[in-house]
Amino acid sequence: MISKQSWSDAEDLWNFHRMHHEPRPCSVAIGLGSHDLGVADATVDLYKRGMAPLIVFTGSTSPTTEKRMPRGEAIHYRERALDLGVPGSAVLIEPNARNTGENIRFSRTVIEDAGIEVDSILLVSKPYEERRSWATARKLWPEVEIVSASDPVKFEDYVDGIGSARLVIDMMVGALQRLLIYPSQGFMIEQPVPLDVVEAYDRLRKEGFTSRLAKSSAV
Repeated sequence: MISKQSWSDAEDLWNFHRMHHEPRPCSVAIGLGSHDLGVADATVDLYKRGMAPLIVFTGSTSPTTEKRMPRGEAIHYRERALDLGVPGSAVLIEPNARNTGENIRFSRTVIEDAGIEVDSILLVSKPYEERRSWATARKLWPEVEIVSASDPVKFEDYVDGIGSARLVIDMMVGALQRLLIYPSQGFMIEQPVPLDVVEAYDRLRKEGFTSRLAKSSAV
């Protein structure tokens, strides 16, 4: 059972993690692999709306995805996109990345190897990974414009879709921790975090939402 205070704190983190960018046409869309197949759906929707002529799906597997996506996140995402009517020629994959930094670096290599000129990236992620992904991309690929995007879903509806409030809150707490500690380690640009968000984060940690906290220097 999630307490009323913890739910309120989680909503504060949810709202902060989202960048609230308005989608606009970009050179390419990069869909960041994860346990959430909804990222692939959101990327396809943006493609069909004319927001990018090409999709790159990136991601290997992780402890969270190895059973759900045994062939790798990028491959499962591509299969989903093809099922939804995207032509295979419009989807590239990067199947090796195991963290957000590698998602960006390895996707950049795939795009450059394909000879594609890029001045803007539509970066599609889970809703609560928007800010972390944007900050990482700004650090690693500063010469292009990064537009963040995700499924425009409400927090409670997202939790219902995932089926585990604790998993989602744990993930959001872990994402905020990385926003706080990774800039000094060179993994992402620094961003101001409002005091009320830090206080909500501290309360959630004290309530035991800690399973996704970073234990090493990897992004």
